[in-house]
Amino acid sequence: MLTDLKTAKKVTGAKQVARALKNGSARRVFLAENADPRVTEPIAALCQENGTETELVPTMAALGNACGIAVGSAVAAIVE
Repeated sequence: MLTDLKTAKKVTGAKQVARALKNGSARRVFLAENADPRVTEPIAALCQENGTETELVPTMAALGNACGIAVGSAVAAIVE
């Protein structure tokens, strides 16, 4: 759930999320529905390859807020 981002260890941004997926530390990935597909689609593909759970969030602003940052975020992940 989106509320898990407030307290869990997390990373935000496409590069950091991709790195977490590649090294196996990402447990759940959040994708903003209104983000540029050029950013979210490669992350979604990595999630599918790795069998990582994904969750859609309505807006980048909502995802950024859930992560505790003052700007929107296209992607975020809960990591170990």
